[in-house]
Amino acid sequence: MAATSFSGMQFAMSRSCIPASQKIADAGAVVLGGKSKIGSWNKLASACHIASVQPFRRGFTSSSIKSVKSDTKALFEFSAQSADSGLSIDLKGKRAFIAGVADDNGYGWAIAKALAAAGAEILVGTWVPALNIFESSLRRGKFDISRILPDGSMMEITKVYPLDAVFDNPDDVPEDIKTNKRYAGSSKWTVQEVAESVKEDFGSIDILVHSLANGPEVTKPLLETSRNGYLAAISASSYSYVSLLKHFLPILNPGGSSISLTYIASERIIPGYGGGMSSAKAALESDTRVLAFEAGRKRKIRVNTISAGPLRSRAAKAIGFIDMMIDYSSANAPLQKEVLAEEVGYTAAFLASPLASAITGTVLYVDNGLNAMGVGVDSPIFKDLNIPKDQH
Repeated sequence: MAATSFSGMQFAMSRSCIPASQKIADAGAVVLGGKSKIGSWNKLASACHIASVQPFRRGFTSSSIKSVKSDTKALFEFSAQSADSGLSIDLKGKRAFIAGVADDNGYGWAIAKALAAAGAEILVGTWVPALNIFESSLRRGKFDISRILPDGSMMEITKVYPLDAVFDNPDDVPEDIKTNKRYAGSSKWTVQEVAESVKEDFGSIDILVHSLANGPEVTKPLLETSRNGYLAAISASSYSYVSLLKHFLPILNPGGSSISLTYIASERIIPGYGGGMSSAKAALESDTRVLAFEAGRKRKIRVNTISAGPLRSRAAKAIGFIDMMIDYSSANAPLQKEVLAEEVGYTAAFLASPLASAITGTVLYVDNGLNAMGVGVDSPIFKDLNIPKDQH
């Protein structure tokens, strides 16, 4: 696995000042009526030491501002308690279900690993035809190196469930799939049945991750895509998330988090990414916003999607030009490097944590900033411009 600059799941503040602290200090003048309490805020802005936070906490909870909502009070108390050791992601006692893990080199695996590093219990759903080889690889230790966490321990997967997210319930499964030898020996693998099995085995979960997609005609231009191919891409890559959240929502603990993975082809033209897959990703992002509202109102569940940069995963290689996309991204993104699977994993851990308690309905880009670019700066047309290059 590629090395990263993070130490475990610790995003340490090292007692340095948060750039936004001065904005907090300015806000204090409003909360405290512009009185001498501002001094405590300024100490917080200049030092970020626990000793400086305590006067602020006492003043903030004083009777003069009892009208401040308790949620805000709890947020600042959490910040004060975290100041000594840095701002950490702690998912101990949480349980995550990650749908779409079939090997150790994709984003699903990286997300599972990051959640495990933060202390979460890991359950995974694996596509039925890939189940035997995945479980065999786990048993034989093929993934042991990839399972090593930052503290030296091994990621444990509590249970692997067979899953085919194209089918909501047993009545949806056609006869040719039921009799397909690749499905022989597996049972209860539709979305509804998996959710029921997880409830029976564990009662509830806190984190739901959708890390799966399929477009049988992905190599075809949109104008050459068949209706069946287009609808298959939507079904496997977009509606599967709606179905997953629908069936898991009753067992998602309030305050939990649901995360999916999308791609910039949802909003930009990526020639070669065809077969209706760009439409599927656009639908996924639109659904993320609607699901954020519905799941938020029903169960206080946050729903977000990560728009990840290109990765040399086994699934991405099916597109046929993944190396070209990685080279293009490295040449044109503000940060000239490859996106690491771990970086997407860490982002998912953040979104699943209390640190992201006010974030929902969002598309979060983890692509070295490529989404911000309006042109490809590696084009010969820009050869005479003094475009900065990465010097490291």
